[in-house]
Amino acid sequence: MHLLLPEIFMLGMICIILVVDAFLSEKLRDVTYHLAQGTVAITAVLTFFNSSETPVYLMNHLFVSDALSLVLKLAVFILISGVFLYSKDYLKDRNLYKGEFFIMVLTAMLGMQVMISAHHLLTLYLGLELLALSLYGLVAMHRDSSQAAEAAMKYFVLGALASGMLLYGMSMLYGLTGSLQLDQIAQVIAKGELNKNLLTFSLAFILAGLAFKLGAVPFHVWLPDVYQGAPSSMTLLMGTAPKLAGFALLMRLLTEGLGGLHADWQIILIVLAILSMGLGNIVAISQTNIKRMLAYSTISHMGFLMLGILTGTIQGYNASLFYVLAYSFMSLGAFGMIILLSRAGFEAEQLEDFKGLNERSPWLAFLMLIFMLSMAGVPPMLGFWAKWSVLTQIVSAGFFWLAVLAVLFSVIGAYYYLRIVKLMYFDKSQDNTAIETSSEMRAAISVNALSILALGLSPQILVQLCSHVFK
Repeated sequence: MHLLLPEIFMLGMICIILVVDAFLSEKLRDVTYHLAQGTVAITAVLTFFNSSETPVYLMNHLFVSDALSLVLKLAVFILISGVFLYSKDYLKDRNLYKGEFFIMVLTAMLGMQVMISAHHLLTLYLGLELLALSLYGLVAMHRDSSQAAEAAMKYFVLGALASGMLLYGMSMLYGLTGSLQLDQIAQVIAKGELNKNLLTFSLAFILAGLAFKLGAVPFHVWLPDVYQGAPSSMTLLMGTAPKLAGFALLMRLLTEGLGGLHADWQIILIVLAILSMGLGNIVAISQTNIKRMLAYSTISHMGFLMLGILTGTIQGYNASLFYVLAYSFMSLGAFGMIILLSRAGFEAEQLEDFKGLNERSPWLAFLMLIFMLSMAGVPPMLGFWAKWSVLTQIVSAGFFWLAVLAVLFSVIGAYYYLRIVKLMYFDKSQDNTAIETSSEMRAAISVNALSILALGLSPQILVQLCSHVFK
C-alpha cells in the first residue's frame, strides 16, 4: 500500500490547504503558494521512492504502479510547479491570486495521478472527471471576464457530452466483456468470441470521448475558444500537464485493454491524425491571436502524437512518449512567455505584441526563438527529434504515405512559428514599455528554454528514458 502514499498525501494536503487558506488574509496568500509548491515537491519525492518499474497492481487491480506511471507523474509534477511559478505575478496583477486557484490545480493534478496509474475503467473515468471538473472551475475563475465565462460554458457543455460518450462506450464494453478491469477485458477480447460489430461500436464511442479530451479533429471545436477565452495562467495549465494524462489514458485503454482490436483503432487513429495535422496547421496560419494560434498548434501536435501509438509497436509507443514529453515542456515555455510579456491591464495575446521583442529584450527574444523553432521542428531543436522519432516509426510500420503527409503538414506549420520569429527580429516594436518581471520568473523560463536546447543537442538522454519505460 506504500505505493499509494503519494496520492494519499496529495489528497490530505488539498484538504489541509483548503482549511488553512480560509483563515489567511490577502497579504498572507504567499503562504498558500508555498504550501502548494511544497506539496508538489514532497509528492514528487514520495512518488520517486514509492514506485515500481515492474507493474505492481493494487486495490484489486484498480491501480497500477509501473515505469510509465513513474515517468509521466514526475513530468506532471515539474510542469505543475512551473505553472504555479509562471502564474504567480500574473494572478496578482489581475486580483486572481486566491487559494481557489492552487486548490483546483492540485485537485487537477490528483486527477492526473489517478488517470496515469489507472488499470480499471472506473478509475480511469474517476481521474478524468476529477481533472475535467477542476479545469471547468479554473477557466471560469475570472468572474469579471465575459470571455472566460463563455469559454467555461462551452468547455463544460461539450466536455459533459464527451464524458457521456466515453462512459457509454465503457458501459457497452463492460456489457460485452463482463469486466471493468483492463487486463481481463484484453483476455476476453483475445478469445475472439464476442460480437465484433458491437465491440467496434463501443470502441468508436470510447475513441470519440478520448479525441475530445485531447482536442483532436473533428472533436476540437472547444479548444481554440477555451484557450483564447481563459486567463493565460489557466491556458498554461491546460496546454501542458493534461496532455501527459491524456497520453496515459490512450495507452491504458488502447494498448492494455483493447490491444486485440488494434486493426480497428489503428484505422480510426489514422483518420484522426490526418485531420488533426491538416486542419490544425492550416487554420493556425490565419490566426492573429497567439493563444488561439497555439490552440490550433496543439491540435496538430496531438495528430503527431497519435502517429506513434497507431503503429502498435513498442518503438512506436516510445516515440509517442518522447513526443508528448517534448511538446509539454515546449508548450510550458511558449505560454510562459505570453504570461511574462503581459502586465496589469494588458494581455500579450496578439501576434503584434511580439513585434520588436529583440529590441526590448534580446535575451527574452532568444528564449522565444528556442520555443518557436523547437515547436516548428527545426533541427537541432528538441521538437525536431520528437517529430523524427515518430516519423521513423511510421515508416518502419509501412505507412510511408502517412509520413509524407505528416512532413508536408509540418512544413506548412513551420510558417506560423517562423512568423513570430520574424516579428521579434525584423519588425519595429509598437510598445516600448519596459518588461518588468521577477528574477525568479526570468530564471525559470531561461532554464525551461535552455533545457529544451540542451536536450535537442543531446536527445539520447530522453530517448533512453523513453526506451526504458516500454521494454
